[in-house]
Amino acid sequence: MSRDGKNDVTRLDRRTLLRGGAAAALAAPLGVFGAQAFPFRAATPGIDFSEFPICRTASNAPALTGAPRKLKLSWNAGAVCLVPVPVAIDQGIFKKHNLDVELINYSGSTDQLLEAIATGKSDAGLGMALRWLKPLEQGFDVKIAAGTHGGCMRVLSRVNSGVDRLADLKGKIVAVGDLGGPDKNFFSIQLAKQGIDPNKDVDWRAYPGNLLQLAVEKGEVQAFLASDPIAHIWLKDSAYKEVASNLDGEYKDKTCCILGLRGSLVREEPQVARAITQALLDAAMYTAQNPDVAAPSFQPYAPKTASLQDLQAMVRYHTHHHHPVGEVLKRELKAYADDLKSVSVFKASTDTAKFAERIYVDVFGV
Repeated sequence: MSRDGKNDVTRLDRRTLLRGGAAAALAAPLGVFGAQAFPFRAATPGIDFSEFPICRTASNAPALTGAPRKLKLSWNAGAVCLVPVPVAIDQGIFKKHNLDVELINYSGSTDQLLEAIATGKSDAGLGMALRWLKPLEQGFDVKIAAGTHGGCMRVLSRVNSGVDRLADLKGKIVAVGDLGGPDKNFFSIQLAKQGIDPNKDVDWRAYPGNLLQLAVEKGEVQAFLASDPIAHIWLKDSAYKEVASNLDGEYKDKTCCILGLRGSLVREEPQVARAITQALLDAAMYTAQNPDVAAPSFQPYAPKTASLQDLQAMVRYHTHHHHPVGEVLKRELKAYADDLKSVSVFKASTDTAKFAERIYVDVFGV
């Protein structure tokens, strides 16, 4: 089944559950279902909330009043999986939450980004969970408020490479953009779960983006890691295939990208912290339900080789319907921390439950 088909089945199953079991859902403890929170529904037309799980409702605090609150949001403008950010601007979602958001395209190190958020140079930022968790051990004053989607990372190979499944990477040379990157961490975790030592059994080699294609074509590597939009564009060439992605198995319903907020914003202006979080969740829901409308918002940031049809396909591929908050988010963060322990990124002595508790915040419960 195609990835789009899987997402459609997921949404259909959720609609069926809602129609057939609404009474049981309402009778159960609300925290059991907490995956999304919808505090200001009337403020965001164009979103069908019935398509998403009924769950714990957020604070009934009123929307922000007065002059629009100015905020700085850091993001990677080259990451198509962050399409809800420009969608929130184009569809007026930030404005509906009385926010005036300035986008900062950040391409520096994760440590520098987290420091920028912690020190107020930025108020919030979006990034990969498997990139952020290790630096967050250092104690940056940044709180994780929500997941935003899944489906950022893929393993690709040439069709004649002999690499047809993830386990085939054993004994192979694999190209990566960054030896400490989230994609290498993720697929190392998956290899470890199959009994393959990713540190000993795979030869990971870093290649700058402009040298990767040459290395693949010359046969210097048997597989490589890539994210959209680059991965999608490569896969349009019939000489390449997808070997694995972070939408396989148990990870198809887990977030890979997260929203971090300045700690002082959460403590001193909780209503503002809720508003920016909710605006991005609303934008993610709008994107999930309107992929063809959402995709053009990203076109100004996309490579010229990516057509509008390509962007629409990528938006459908990513799981913008999955954006956990609260206890669900905390469980996913703990699970990722446990995964990172399994490949020696986290120390074996790390208490992952305490770590997850420390770094996350339920902005709808404060």
